[in-house]
Amino acid sequence: MSFILAFESSCDDTSVAILDTDYKVLANLISSQPQHQEFGGVLPELASRLHMKNIMHLSEMALSKAGLTLQDIDAVAVSINPGLIGSLIVGLAFAKSLAWSLQIPLVTVNHLLSHIFANYIDHPQLEPPFLALVVSGGHTELVHFRTDTEFEILGKTLDDAAGETFDKAAKLLGLGFPGGPIIDKLSRNGNTQFVKLPNPLPQKDNFNFSYSGLKTAIRNYIQDQDEAFVQENLGDIAASIQAAIVEPLISKSIRKAKALSLSKILLAGGVAANSALRAGMTERAARQGITVHCPSLMLCMDNAAMVAAAAIPKFKAGLFSPLSVNANSIKGTKLL
Repeated sequence: MSFILAFESSCDDTSVAILDTDYKVLANLISSQPQHQEFGGVLPELASRLHMKNIMHLSEMALSKAGLTLQDIDAVAVSINPGLIGSLIVGLAFAKSLAWSLQIPLVTVNHLLSHIFANYIDHPQLEPPFLALVVSGGHTELVHFRTDTEFEILGKTLDDAAGETFDKAAKLLGLGFPGGPIIDKLSRNGNTQFVKLPNPLPQKDNFNFSYSGLKTAIRNYIQDQDEAFVQENLGDIAASIQAAIVEPLISKSIRKAKALSLSKILLAGGVAANSALRAGMTERAARQGITVHCPSLMLCMDNAAMVAAAAIPKFKAGLFSPLSVNANSIKGTKLL
């Protein structure tokens, strides 16, 4: 049995976790940064400074919770892309210093890959092949996994992502940030057919995504309505927006899984916490004999447990990174 100490600092949450190599979580601590709410989004410089402030204290707390010392740790894992470059550098520099001082391996992982492997924590018996739908912040991708370390991106957003569309819609409605959870809650009893919105890239042989046109349609609709009308019908408008965002995610994922004769679809990323996406994907996939796996709601958000989970196959295969490795903000699911 080996223990992995992992760090996640790609955006505005500082997280430290410890997992064993059977995907058992011994500690998973997250320090959020509410200071960004007044800006309507994440302020990169502020995020970096708060990571520096929090990471040491969280590490001490994680070791204490796990009942371990640094000498018990067998590897250090950290996400190094994509994300805010200043934030990533804080986590990477801290992880490097520990790996060097303890003389243990450094395992670097892709943030989006980590979201996918969050499923392994709740479902440790999972095995490829499977199709993963990654809906995290500015990313929307369909990824086919043949093995834990062999995969191919089959579809991705051509412009804006699903998460960005939730945030933009919530801002236009004056609902705050982040938009996804707010719109999800408002939509629970709403009429999904209340507003007619476009279905992006509806072609059956196209597995990419596009949300820029939908964002424009949402903006135009809201601007054309009286403010009192919008407030009176907020639940129905939110439900219509949510349905338009999640429909292509569901339909394209199931269609591609069927075409590849895959029996498993994994949801990953912050938008994987959306109730309409989880319920709709599970119900419609089941009709096609496809099982849908979702991380627990807590593991959908950015956290270091998922970073450790993604590092486990690489640790077992001896895929370590040199201390000269750098962080970068290149988008997409990659094996680093």
